[in-house]
Amino acid sequence: FFFLMIRRPPRSTQSRSSAASDVYKRQDQLRDCGIHQDIELPQIAVVGTQSSGKSSLLENIVGFNFLPRGEGVVTRRPLELRLVKLNRDSEDVQPYGVFCHDQGKQDKLSDFDQIRKKIEDLTDEVAGKNKGIVDDPITLTIYSKDCPNLTLIDLPGITRIPLKGSDQKEDVEKITKNMIKRYAEKEKTIMLCVVPANVDISTSDALQLARNLDPKGNRTFGVLTKVDIMDRGCLLYTSPSPRDRQKSRMPSSA
Repeated sequence: FFFLMIRRPPRSTQSRSSAASDVYKRQDQLRDCGIHQDIELPQIAVVGTQSSGKSSLLENIVGFNFLPRGEGVVTRRPLELRLVKLNRDSEDVQPYGVFCHDQGKQDKLSDFDQIRKKIEDLTDEVAGKNKGIVDDPITLTIYSKDCPNLTLIDLPGITRIPLKGSDQKEDVEKITKNMIKRYAEKEKTIMLCVVPANVDISTSDALQLARNLDPKGNRTFGVLTKVDIMDRGCLLYTSPSPRDRQKSRMPSSA
């Protein structure tokens, strides 16, 4: 496993953010033109089963609570989440989100509760209100001074058995896995495999899928969630920091 820690860069490195923002802006413009269908662009695909903690992970990266919550299948359309870091020296601009539609129409919202409601409405509009899952992405760009410049794809969780009485098809497991493969098989896509700490990691569907798509593990990162509900008796090993390792080598004073 590799573990990601997202933190604010020191002031000495913040001067580089403007150039990085320009690069990400160009990438988003290429995506809007449909170039990503022919040319691979860097992105991060968030992969996991239902209720694995993907939403909490994404919200921690962004810094806001804006994703729909509930029981069962909540993410029923892929969410292409583009994060744009605003310049800290610019005017006092509040964080906001912009939804892009096929017709070129844009909806700008600064209330993140309204953003959550908009995601729910756009999901119901295409996938229906009866738990259907559709491979038709929603595109949302979030502008904030506190978020990193990233493009993340929030994918529906791997679903083994269709929910009784829902619009989910009998081969829902194949549908959700093929949806993940379509995004994650690209060589410029990093996979964030989200695994709850209270399940057996060796049986993780997300890790097994990532191993098939990335046998050498060059672009796979594992993220453990729900550590607070680990089974009693489990041990969590934390790798010591370089500073701690250096201290351990120093001779102890009498």
